[in-house]
Amino acid sequence: MVGKRWIFGSQGVDFRDARGSMSPEDQLAVLTRGTAQVLSEKELLEKLKLGRPLRAKLGVDPTAPDLHLGHTVVLEKLRQFQELGHQAVLIIGDFTAQIGDPSGRSKTRPPLEREEILANAETYTAQAFKILDKGKTEVVFNGEWFNKMSFVDVIRLNSKVTMQQMLQREDFKNRIAKNQEVRLHEIQYPIVQGWDSVEVRADVEMGGTDQLFNILVGRDLQKEQGQPGQVVMTLPILEGLDGVQKMSKSLDNYVGVAEEPGEMYGKLMSISDALMGRYYTLLLGEAMDEGAHPMELKKSLAERVVSRYHDEATGAAARADWDTRFSKKDLSAADLPACDLGQERRVIASAALGYAAVGEKRSNGDIRRLVQQGSVQLDGEKLSDPKAELPADVSGKVLRLDKKRSVRLV
Repeated sequence: MVGKRWIFGSQGVDFRDARGSMSPEDQLAVLTRGTAQVLSEKELLEKLKLGRPLRAKLGVDPTAPDLHLGHTVVLEKLRQFQELGHQAVLIIGDFTAQIGDPSGRSKTRPPLEREEILANAETYTAQAFKILDKGKTEVVFNGEWFNKMSFVDVIRLNSKVTMQQMLQREDFKNRIAKNQEVRLHEIQYPIVQGWDSVEVRADVEMGGTDQLFNILVGRDLQKEQGQPGQVVMTLPILEGLDGVQKMSKSLDNYVGVAEEPGEMYGKLMSISDALMGRYYTLLLGEAMDEGAHPMELKKSLAERVVSRYHDEATGAAARADWDTRFSKKDLSAADLPACDLGQERRVIASAALGYAAVGEKRSNGDIRRLVQQGSVQLDGEKLSDPKAELPADVSGKVLRLDKKRSVRLV
């Protein structure tokens, strides 16, 4: 397969939309809200005054099968363009994913097989349509043009940029300064991403703040090809649950878009009060009510995010279940995962089976510390001795593993 293109709905967007009732200046105010940088607002306003739908581009490499909330920040901005009647162009980097984006990386990314990339693309787009309007999204695979290029074409493309340009990239400069290798194929990445903008004739390209260099290369290539340069729009990068590093599955500080409602709600309830304002701004697009109680704010945030990616009834149910488990301390009435201990009754082994029942693996050392700290409880009674044994008849009892996890014994 050389490449493919999925187009849902017409490329000419229905003009019965908010754009018709909003001035270019009002649209500019909406579209620039919450952004990190726009180069430039003046150029964006000029494009908005053209009176036609703008082609707003977002490129993503399907290097993993699932999206997390960090990915949704820029997808929500693309959705805003759609709601104003502009054309969303979602580029799936089936070709660029084989190179690996070096943005923010201190070492070369491992290559992915094409079959894995295409499988990831299927789930990635399905989850992206929880945010984007499928009927107004043009989905393009950049293998459509790159897989057709001859080596002569590649040489010609490389001739459009200089090595000095590429080595101005902060990631590369830092690695060279530390005597860490930069592979030549990585230098190709900003060039091929930039060429995507030429192919789809993007008016605007958006991405995280770590994408600024790549997007600027696209703008330069468009001008070199005689096209108007795209407006550069970068969005803040969402911190993970730890409140320090960016949200990432590899750092295990993420909330997945496709996660179960209870898991999603519970993870969001674990964030610090200091992080809540950031999540309100980047995930809900609004300012947090500073006068409200922090616990109420956190519950509302978690419920609304769950509702966003499931539905309102599911969000309300997740909140009610959390209240039952933790606010009301009434675990006996909660819907808990079942854990069959079999003949096992030792506290430390029973807790290990409990974690397995909720899909986690903990070392004996971790469990021993939790027991000694009083976290592990049987029907509310603390189990302080890891070597002790549970009663023979534990059917129906609740084994609390830690502050967020409990199981019902069978």
